[in-house]
Amino acid sequence: MTLLSRNAEALDTACRGLPRPTGQDHRFIAVDFGVWKDVRDAAASDVAQNGPVAVVVNNTGGPAAGPAREAEVESFASAFEQHVLSFQALARVVVPGMIEMGYGRIINIISSSVIIPVRDLGVSNTIRGAVANWGRTLAAELGPHGITVNNALPGYIDTDRLRSLMRRRAELAGVTEQAVAETMTGSVPAGRLGTPADMGAVVAFLASPEAAYVNGVNLAVDGGRMVSLNA
Repeated sequence: MTLLSRNAEALDTACRGLPRPTGQDHRFIAVDFGVWKDVRDAAASDVAQNGPVAVVVNNTGGPAAGPAREAEVESFASAFEQHVLSFQALARVVVPGMIEMGYGRIINIISSSVIIPVRDLGVSNTIRGAVANWGRTLAAELGPHGITVNNALPGYIDTDRLRSLMRRRAELAGVTEQAVAETMTGSVPAGRLGTPADMGAVVAFLASPEAAYVNGVNLAVDGGRMVSLNA
């Protein structure tokens, strides 16, 4: 497994914590997804040294919060490069090997905002939607080669990103962060926030041979929240 991110120290810690029940080789590359050419070059070097890649999970951090009407044009441009352009650059490197193998999985962890935009996330809502349609376009193109491309759409998953959004909402509304957390949880039929493990289980399935007939979907992992909003 090869992990890619900007933070070499965090990557090293993550690699050390990965299981190796059959002697797997885990490695990392420190690269900024805000520079798509660097992503392309790093991926190409890894493939040249270690062989083709069967599974790619795209999971870059979201743009800063704020309404779309107040966002600078540059914010949209940088987010587009970080997500769409870098994902495309990575795909250009790995897809030929997947086609040769007759097997591949590309999984984009995006956001439930693909279906229902999230308040105060103007840039993120826009870019996440672009990634979703990029992924579904590839799904149609690559399906005949045994390659699936799917989008996993997390809802309220208890991560640092969600906690930062809670703090911002609490500050804007003049309430406590706990009150915001309770409101969010109350909107989820499952009655709780999601966990990274909830997301991991879905991604593991989409990456497996058993998911061969699941292609081009936007799969919500949100405890039923969007169903509740549409009820």
